[in-house]
Amino acid sequence: MSETFTFYNVSEKSMTFQAVIDRLKSFILKDPRSCYVLSIGSDSQVHQNETKFITAIHIHRVGKGAWGCLKNVHVLRPIKSVREKISLETALSIEIASYFTSRYLNELSDILIPFADDGGDLLFEIHLDIGGKGMTKELIQEMTGRIESMGIEAKIKPYSYAAFSYANRYTK
Repeated sequence: MSETFTFYNVSEKSMTFQAVIDRLKSFILKDPRSCYVLSIGSDSQVHQNETKFITAIHIHRVGKGAWGCLKNVHVLRPIKSVREKISLETALSIEIASYFTSRYLNELSDILIPFADDGGDLLFEIHLDIGGKGMTKELIQEMTGRIESMGIEAKIKPYSYAAFSYANRYTK
């Protein structure tokens, strides 16, 4: 992955993907007896002359906190089509999820395996900013199908917090 492919959060302004993996490992090592949900989600906001997309990597230590980081993409035109926006959000999430090859997921899981009997576990999901209400309901089958065909679980609203809550906060 190119060094220009960088992530940020409120604490760090420029992290490589390897740095993100290191932060995820560090976060898990602090409490390997917990269940973790690693989720990727994107959201977008149309501005006057561009559409801003934010993709989030979010790890939730269930019931005990979370860590996350973000990646920006700007399309230099306002995207008015809901289908196009949701399709691009899905593609951006899939792109980031694809970097979590079995190597990286195995590295994270290997930390938890010795603690599996005590609750250590890792789930991997892609969160979509779509739901059963509103204009996006007709896109559910198409977008979740794209993700599930990769063998990754797809979550929609109200369970897709990495997209509609975490990433959304930074699209404004």
